[in-house]
Amino acid sequence: MTPSLALPLFKLQLHRVCVAQEKRRSVTLRPGNAWQTPRLHSGQFHQTAAEASKRARERERLGTPEILQHSRNLVMDLSSGMEAQALLEDMLEITAQSLVHMEVSEHYHIIKELGKGKYGQVVLVTHRKRGTPMALKLLPKASTKLENFLYEYCVALSLSTHPAIVGMFGIAIESSQHYGFLYEAALHKDLISIIKPKAGIPEPAAKLCAKQLVSALDFIHSRGLVYRDVKPENILLFDRHCRCIKLTDFGLTRPQGTLLRLVVGIIPYTAPELSRGTGDSPGLPIDASLDAWALGVLIFCLLTGYFPWEKTLPEDSFFDDFVIWQQSGLDEDLPYHWRPLSPDAVAMLRSLLALEPTKRGPIRQVLSYLDRPWRAEVAAKDP
Repeated sequence: MTPSLALPLFKLQLHRVCVAQEKRRSVTLRPGNAWQTPRLHSGQFHQTAAEASKRARERERLGTPEILQHSRNLVMDLSSGMEAQALLEDMLEITAQSLVHMEVSEHYHIIKELGKGKYGQVVLVTHRKRGTPMALKLLPKASTKLENFLYEYCVALSLSTHPAIVGMFGIAIESSQHYGFLYEAALHKDLISIIKPKAGIPEPAAKLCAKQLVSALDFIHSRGLVYRDVKPENILLFDRHCRCIKLTDFGLTRPQGTLLRLVVGIIPYTAPELSRGTGDSPGLPIDASLDAWALGVLIFCLLTGYFPWEKTLPEDSFFDDFVIWQQSGLDEDLPYHWRPLSPDAVAMLRSLLALEPTKRGPIRQVLSYLDRPWRAEVAAKDP
């Protein structure tokens, strides 16, 4: 029996519990490395008084609305995690001062709920005057730290110019009960809604997904960030054939180099280097290889309709079989439930899922496989 990807099981409580645990404890702050975690302390990243003064003059010159766009544009040009964190810190400080205080019902009609999770809900709304349909993410103030809300909002806003990342309306809201922000509504649900258990999705659709995800992740990495949450629930559909998909939910996104505490790997997307820790593990500086691993797992799911394993630990027999094959490279060691994949797809995934992060192939290599068959049955039909 293969690790199930049946719809009731794919949204595993186990999966959600692990993500919840990761969100609570994932980032480790160390003395002398304050930039490694999002903290809302004014001037924390101003290295000199002159620099702080220069930034203050720039804010005064631009004004509050303009500085948001200015910071957003600057983030677009960043390539290192340290620079990205510094600019995001500026955006957090300014956004905190420019929150729109309102009750949602005063300005928006709530049409229906689009999604709900442990940390809040997403509802479809229309503007009372203009009728514009939008998605509104609402996070309860009682269980949400302001800085965490602002961080997710600012990261999403800074990346939203990319066509495969959800577009933002640039409005952060504080009501009596919630924090919230508005983004474009996806009326065709998310990617999980079209994955058939033990079948996946049509190969052309899988390739369309992969192409757009590579572009979005490459964009995120070029801005000095690591997405860290590749999974079907975070990929919105703007049509049912995957011609237009968009990444959403940036609550786990962190600058490259952030120290991430190692966790016990209990979800399929967790890279093995994060599954080897204990409670007192010192942490691992993150990089783009984490997203490459998760992308490999996702592509496998799209093509097969099930997970390649349940957890990246030796006690998982599916993962143990995979490790044996990765180390030997022999065709006879290829796990049985990988057999539906073509040799080209197997080669692509073997690179994305290299056990050592430094040997993991870059995500852009997926593009070189788009014109090759990914399922064995398709490969067999090719002349």
